[in-house]
Formats: sequence, C-alpha cells, structure tokens
Amino acid sequence: MDDETIDDVDRAILYALQTDARKMSSGDIAERTGTSDSTVRKRIQRLESDGIIKGYSAEVDYQRSGYPLRMLLYCTASIPERGDHIDEILEIDGVVSVQELVTGDQNLLVTAVGESDSDITPVAQELLELGLTVADEVLVRSHETTPFGKFDSERNGESD
Repeated sequence: MDDETIDDVDRAILYALQTDARKMSSGDIAERTGTSDSTVRKRIQRLESDGIIKGYSAEVDYQRSGYPLRMLLYCTASIPERGDHIDEILEIDGVVSVQELVTGDQNLLVTAVGESDSDITPVAQELLELGLTVADEVLVRSHETTPFGKFDSERNGESD
C-alpha cells in the first residue's frame, strides 16, 4: 500500500486509533467518517495486514510507574551495520526504543528508562559491548506525543 491508496477514510481511521485505540470502537470511527461499521473493520484489517498499523500498545508514564529516569543515548555504528543492531539493542534490559538516524555521525538513538543511574549505566556498557560508540547521553525531563495531525480531516479543513 502506498500514499495514493490511503484515502481520507483511512487517514481518519489512523487518526482515531492514534487518539485512543482502546476506547475507539469501529462504530465510533464509522460515525466520524460517515461510513459503515463493517467498512471501518475491513479498512482496519487491511491497514494491519499491509503493515501500516503495526500494533497496539499502552502509553506508559515511566516516571509514575517507578522509573523516573529517561535517558537518550546517541550512538554511532558503521552505516552498513546500524540497522542490524536494532533487535539486539531492544533486548537490553531498560531499553524501550531504538531509532535509526540517517544523518550525522550519531546514527542510532536509544531510549532507556530506569530508577537510578545504576540502571542506565549497564545499558551504555552493553551498547559498547555490541561495538557501538556512545557519543552522547541526554537526560529527558518529560516526553509527550500526539496523533499525527495530517490524518485528521477536521483539523485540515475537510469537515462535513
């Protein structure tokens, strides 16, 4: 599936699911999109099978759940190998995400959480053992996300 086959209904479904997938029923989405419940369910199945919807997960407030430290570790790996390390990095205790960066010397961004410095230090050590260079470490105070606004037809002036 490419951008040409993602229409306004698909975008509205993606926006609704990003807003609150747990509480958003296919009937709710159908009402918002002016389609039927069965159309929404079929579209969601197609978006899932095409890999556009990769899964559903809980957004965890790590600080409130007892892990107040969120550290960003900017790493350098050889360009041909940077993507090969992602699964290994995700196996490290405390790592919650990895992003492959395509510009600059620092080409992997690893996010780790922990209760204290003693939780984060082993993450950096394991990254070094994988042959990566930890170029920079940044302690994050807060982290918030929002649904991608381009999927919201109402926000983009396309309301009924």
